Amino acid sequence: MRLDLRDLTVLRGACPVVDHVTLAVEPGEFVGLIGPNGAGKTTLMRAAMGLLPANGHSSLAALAPEARARAAAWLPQAREIAWPMAVADLVALGRLPHGGAAAGPGLAAVDRALDRMGLGAFRDRRATELSGGEQARVLIARALAQEAPVLLADEPTAGLDPAAQIGAMRVFAEEAAGGRTVLAALHDLGLAARHCTRLLVLSGGRLVADGAPRAVLVPEVLGPVFGIRAHLAETAEGLVFQPLETVGGADG
Repeated sequence: MRLDLRDLTVLRGACPVVDHVTLAVEPGEFVGLIGPNGAGKTTLMRAAMGLLPANGHSSLAALAPEARARAAAWLPQAREIAWPMAVADLVALGRLPHGGAAAGPGLAAVDRALDRMGLGAFRDRRATELSGGEQARVLIARALAQEAPVLLADEPTAGLDPAAQIGAMRVFAEEAAGGRTVLAALHDLGLAARHCTRLLVLSGGRLVADGAPRAVLVPEVLGPVFGIRAHLAETAEGLVFQPLETVGGADG
């Protein structure tokens, strides 16, 4: 399922936080949404999901709530788990748009999500007893269990250790390779460079760059938008990105 945004605009008073953004994410793409703090990444994703009032068009926000819940899984920044539920029961909440996980395909989807996030041994543990990073993996698993054609994730690797970060990015890439539409807001440009098929750069609420990582992570973008100089290299194991130092001129 394709995600379409056309002239999407979100205002805070008279000030546009997201400013006439038009983009499309196709099935099979793992797109990284990058930009400095305050660029409007979270606002854009929430507006795309219909969670904020916005002008313009979002193909997801245009759907009725029930249809949207089946079409798109949403992983917000907030990682707090308030209820002392078993991990498997929490992950099973992802099946609610499909009528629950009482049997058959629902149970299989929950088991797959637990296994993919390395949580099989935790299924009967109370989620509130886990570490912050483990809880983050549980919430990713809940989104995976929904098995929606579109997956939107806001900083999904935040709070994860390096191995778990790589594992999560591989899972998102696998979701895209399997035909899903995946859009993730990311701050780690190294992970974005290695795992995303395409990057969107948001700055001051506007889309300022869109393309393959090699074409986007260039000095003409990194300096003015992020205020950094970096090393970008093609290696036998893929693209490697390493920030080196700050430079003047960032607008974030």
